[in-house]
Amino acid sequence: MNTKLINHFLSHRAVTLELLSIMRNNDPDFKPAESSMSTSKLAVHMATSMYKFTAVAKAGSPGPLMEKENVRESDPLKAVELYTEKTVQLLESLTDDELSREIDLTNVFGFKTTGASLVKMGIEHEVNHKGNLFVYARLLGHTELPLYVKKG
Repeated sequence: MNTKLINHFLSHRAVTLELLSIMRNNDPDFKPAESSMSTSKLAVHMATSMYKFTAVAKAGSPGPLMEKENVRESDPLKAVELYTEKTVQLLESLTDDELSREIDLTNVFGFKTTGASLVKMGIEHEVNHKGNLFVYARLLGHTELPLYVKKG
């Protein structure tokens, strides 16, 4: 099992979930600018993207990135909780060979990378958008916010 990788992912996802919990009573369609994603869309984008990055590492091909996720859960917190479980299950199933295998993502991202590097990119993607959620929360008036990462 990839305990270190899973714990690293969850150290960031836990904060994403906490932020969504703090903002739960706010409008899920809130967005700070017209060109921004809504809170709900951003949360679902974060969760499904990490899942897809992990699925690509598992499959060894870019196919899962091209699949449209059909998220039926309208509550962003519940949707992210669901995708957290799905992503952890996928992370647990990754073998050392799958993590070290090179995946050709030239047509998608313009480069080749390993499964492990792709999962790490997914975590970095989450960190980037988690910063957006912190801004959303502050704009909504929330001042008691978590640290950017949960340890322990």
